[in-house]
Amino acid sequence: MNTPRTLEIASNSVASALAAQAGGADRIELFDNLAEGGTTPSHASIAVARERLRIPLFVLVRPRPGDFHYDALEAELMLRDIAQCRALGCDGVVIGALDAHGGIDLPLCRELVQAAGPLQVTFHRAFDATRDLPTALEQVIGLGCQRVLSSGGRASAEAGSEVLAGLVKQSAGRIQVMAGAGLGPANVASVARRTGCQELHASAKAPRHSAMAFHNPALTGLDPHWSQSDTAVVARLRQALDAMA
Repeated sequence: MNTPRTLEIASNSVASALAAQAGGADRIELFDNLAEGGTTPSHASIAVARERLRIPLFVLVRPRPGDFHYDALEAELMLRDIAQCRALGCDGVVIGALDAHGGIDLPLCRELVQAAGPLQVTFHRAFDATRDLPTALEQVIGLGCQRVLSSGGRASAEAGSEVLAGLVKQSAGRIQVMAGAGLGPANVASVARRTGCQELHASAKAPRHSAMAFHNPALTGLDPHWSQSDTAVVARLRQALDAMA
């Protein structure tokens, strides 16, 4: 019998995190600003999520959208956010930083990992933006991270399956390579099988609609629609992975 796969749900709100837990997620990555690739959630979001979740809570530590090359001020913000995560009782943080030449920013990442202390550390998809994935993997392993989230440097984990399989082989059990990007109930099992990844990361999002009956047509930027992790989608992801075990 195969080892059960771990399902991590990328949750863009506390409501998403609770929906993911109800659907059978093993772990939550909490963040804000899904449309911009994710940024650090608020203190209140982290605190309420920690109070209400029974499964491990990891928090994205990313001070802004855009690339992953950070200045000293942004580094200070990340270090303080990590301290906040520790104080609130989170289980892990999700970090990543690159130098100007597309390599891992080792000095800053060492600081971030050290600041995390006993918390687990996931290196996020800044990894996919590096110029050489095998070299970057060895550096992330050297930092002491427990896992790296990757699509194999492609737009989706399905497209990057062959590269992911190579990274899993290279890792030789020293780190978890977690496949993510573009995963849903229809392809999560095939990606897990093709890559050998034991951990899978998906947003399981579905559209939500505002209950507002009135909208001022003169105002822009007030979109009455947004995305949220959906319990039923998470449940289908869970079922697809469990059918492999």
